[in-house]
Amino acid sequence: MSHALALAARGLGRTWPNPAVGCVLLRGGQIIGRGWTQPGGRPHAERRALDQAGDARGATAYVTLEPCAHHGQTPPCADALIQADIARVVTALTDPDERVAGRGHARLQAAGIAVTKGVLEAEARRLNAGFLKRVTRRLPFLTLKLATTLDGRIATASGESRWITGPEARRFVHLQRLTHDAVMIGSGTARADDPDLTARDLGARHQPIRLVIDRTLSHSPESRLGRSARTHPVWLLHGPDAPAGRRAAWQAQGAELIPCPLDGTALDLRAALTLLADRGLTRILCEGGGTLGAALIRNDLVDDLIQISAGKLIGAEGTAALGPLGLEALAAAPAFRLIGQSRLGPDTLSHWTSAPGLAPF
Repeated sequence: MSHALALAARGLGRTWPNPAVGCVLLRGGQIIGRGWTQPGGRPHAERRALDQAGDARGATAYVTLEPCAHHGQTPPCADALIQADIARVVTALTDPDERVAGRGHARLQAAGIAVTKGVLEAEARRLNAGFLKRVTRRLPFLTLKLATTLDGRIATASGESRWITGPEARRFVHLQRLTHDAVMIGSGTARADDPDLTARDLGARHQPIRLVIDRTLSHSPESRLGRSARTHPVWLLHGPDAPAGRRAAWQAQGAELIPCPLDGTALDLRAALTLLADRGLTRILCEGGGTLGAALIRNDLVDDLIQISAGKLIGAEGTAALGPLGLEALAAAPAFRLIGQSRLGPDTLSHWTSAPGLAPF
């Protein structure tokens, strides 16, 4: 199952709205087939493993998620395993999708196949936390990335921020972009940095969706994001008061516009993320500034927090990593649990989670 989970991880960022699933077929102590969900969600992992094996009679299938039991764009994987005369199926998770939800396991058992459930369940739940949250809560799993000095600053008083962290940290962030469905920033970061938000120097064949939270569409369509919108998708989440001329200009560049309701004078972030989940997104990496980061935390929308700390000090005149949280008591401070720590060249990486019961990646 550990091998199947490692295979499944290869699909992260590329299979949405489907889960990233891995499958290993074992017979006589030897692996005879293996597969993982392909880009776009198809073919499924089980189908890939069966095709590689050719003859899988009597084998045991290790699958990281309950095989599907419904007809979509492909036939049910449970039926494929039955037709292949598999002897035993070992799964990590039951699929909460109402179209499956135990039906895959039941179909296998009805066909006389031995079924074992819950093997490395915690690890599988962490791997597919985005898919699970989208299905059960209609929200994507959101990771907030902070790259700061030791004293929690992200820029000098003049706004200079390149580069607080080193090249190893930047490479790590680009890898994180590849394993998420989308990268998100706010309008302030978009205007200040004019980023392109692509994953570079990794030989990537795909790029994440690039999201901008921009109530009035203040970011220029002639920016790097605008000029590349036809080759790498850009989705702009805006308010009902965004000027028609700006909407037309962004649409002319090939960007997708997503109207969102307001919460006071700002976009309703929970509603915005729900709209993104409805479009299939399961995992979002937020690289926004302090205003957006604080707003996401205030609205209890951050699942994981990745902090990269550089051995530098800027002082109180620098820009804080987070804006106001409106706390009146320490007991009300949002709490995250440390699940991993390592070095990235001269910098330190700390991985925190607010999601209960999730093992680290």
